[in-house]
Amino acid sequence: MTAIYKVSYVVRGGSHPGAILNEEKRPELGQRVKLGAQEFEVVEVVDLMPARGDFSFLHVTLQPPKK
Repeated sequence: MTAIYKVSYVVRGGSHPGAILNEEKRPELGQRVKLGAQEFEVVEVVDLMPARGDFSFLHVTLQPPKK
């Protein structure tokens, strides 16, 4: 069975409202994430609680990508 990550995405600076999404892969620092039409860079990944079965709960902070 595949692990599911319930991810709370928060964007620094409030330029986007963020999202809560189910992901099949754990987000990693520096990774690019697309929310709607906008792309962001992962700058922080925090486990919110211990995994429960195949579910992990994460908080991910994003920022607009550096140019």
